[in-house]
Amino acid sequence: MLDSAATRTLAPDVLQRIDAYWRAANYLSVGQIYLYDNPLLRRPLELSDVKPLVVGHWGTTGPGHGGPALVGNTYLEGSYSEVYPDVSQDEAGLKKLFTQFSFPGGISSHVAPTTPGSIHEGGELGYSLSHAFGAAFDNPDLIVACVIGDGEAETGPLATAWQSTKFLNPISDGAVLPILHLNGYKISNPTVLARVEHEELEQYLRGCGWDPRFVEGDAPEEMHELMAGTLQEAIERIRRIQCAARRDGDAARPCWPMIVLRSPKGWTGPKLVDGLRVEGTFRAHQVPLLVDREHPEHLSQLELWPAFHTDTDPEDPVYHDNSGCPYGQEIKRNGNDKAGTDNRRRCEWCTQHAA
Repeated sequence: MLDSAATRTLAPDVLQRIDAYWRAANYLSVGQIYLYDNPLLRRPLELSDVKPLVVGHWGTTGPGHGGPALVGNTYLEGSYSEVYPDVSQDEAGLKKLFTQFSFPGGISSHVAPTTPGSIHEGGELGYSLSHAFGAAFDNPDLIVACVIGDGEAETGPLATAWQSTKFLNPISDGAVLPILHLNGYKISNPTVLARVEHEELEQYLRGCGWDPRFVEGDAPEEMHELMAGTLQEAIERIRRIQCAARRDGDAARPCWPMIVLRSPKGWTGPKLVDGLRVEGTFRAHQVPLLVDREHPEHLSQLELWPAFHTDTDPEDPVYHDNSGCPYGQEIKRNGNDKAGTDNRRRCEWCTQHAA
């Protein structure tokens, strides 16, 4: 529980914008999985607004097959529309974004090479951390944040890739910041790393050469604050390691920081469907809510999906006023550090602290 303004990393207005961005990104992910029409929810949903065959992975949105997350974020920041002008930043473009996902003639359900900024084919699990290290080698100013699903962490290539710190030179290479997303479940059963106690997991990661920080919870604003503070501390630690090594010419292998993010499987999605718990279980892995002619009663539940609404007014969808997300608009104006573009530049922190 955050009980002191002195312990906060984010100013209240920044926290509000990040939460708006996060909710908008959630909405874009849900919309891609489910919606064929009515992208701004200007009218009540009808069965014809939903794709006839809903395909996707809600509970893995991010790593693995979670293509909606990366596509949605690049659209929100504007880089997707820069690469694909026909997927424009308006209602028509949003409809195309939703319709094309995992649809004939559209885009795949995972992070494919067509996703702006992608260097990793997300349909096959195990290689995310290896690819992250490949991006960091001989790229001394780069920090690569690598989100790893706890299911992917069980694969042989990923389990081996934890050892890649042995090859990372703090003088000539960049750094990798793994974010192990420990949501507890794979497609049908618990993950291995979710079965072990906190202390055992921490000891395992330390034995692989990492210094883990834990971000755990399910209250959105608290999690935003915890994640922001943890990211800031981890990046500052990385830069201190690099600056000391480069100043002293000491290439000794340090213990690099990493983050373990523990949140419920299918977080913010439906909690119960047909009397069965979904959020926080394996049932959230793919499509948690079937909406079709055999399950027309689920249409009203889809309309009530939390991602479709703001926290202040349950009748007010996030995009209903067509204003988009204020934080996303700020990113578009800034133009730098977009996930879908490659804007390499000298790290300001490293420049200031190199002396």
